[in-house]
Amino acid sequence: MLMHHGIGLDRFNSLPRRRAIHALYECCCNVTWAQKIADGRPYPGHAALQTAAEAELHALSGIDLERVFDSCVHEQVSEQNLTELKRITRARIRALLGPEEGYPDY
Repeated sequence: MLMHHGIGLDRFNSLPRRRAIHALYECCCNVTWAQKIADGRPYPGHAALQTAAEAELHALSGIDLERVFDSCVHEQVSEQNLTELKRITRARIRALLGPEEGYPDY
């Protein structure tokens, strides 16, 4: 379970850099990736954040990919490849941000 769950895009965009990196690290378990995504803020929408996240995944070295998969031991992983990492990261970012339309007011 993510520590930063359903915080919304606006709140994510306004987090201090250090907290944004921590939140993103929960999504991919790679500090360099998390720093690059955090430094790309503010993102205008969920799709822009997901696009940036996937683009930076392509920059990970083979060793980085192995380390990330070592940290995904509780995930159902069919293969240790970039496609699988994108799927996991996409799902974790969705959980981090919550629904695009936000949560209803009660």
